[in-house]
Amino acid sequence: MAEEISGVQTIDSLSANEFTVELDGEVVTGIFSVSGLHIRCMDLAAGQLVNRPVTITKMVQQNPDLPFNRWTRETLTSPTSKVTRRLAIVAMDEGVETRRWVYSEAWISDIAFSDFDMSSQELIAERITIQHNGVEEVWPGR
Repeated sequence: MAEEISGVQTIDSLSANEFTVELDGEVVTGIFSVSGLHIRCMDLAAGQLVNRPVTITKMVQQNPDLPFNRWTRETLTSPTSKVTRRLAIVAMDEGVETRRWVYSEAWISDIAFSDFDMSSQELIAERITIQHNGVEEVWPGR
């Protein structure tokens, strides 16, 4: 939807590079991307809604006290139980929150890393696959 402000036409849209990620309300740093964002997925064969996983790709950070590092450590030391968090993906527009997707009882099901490569200058990426018990889409001010 286009809107005209002072003779300039603006487009009501979201930019893919304006977002934050929160774990239990704490903003996470070092996030490269979020993929697999679904708010509704119906398995027609089974006749039921399914919760599709979301994948967070982030830089590998050394500080053990950062939120994702704490969560992955707790997950790895509790292999028979789900260590859950409240995960939020927050869309921003020029620093203002426009929408958020909140994943309840999120837990890590897979942790993978990009390749080490002597010919590359890229940062090592950590891909974390997160399962959950549902997602709520929240519109600020509503």
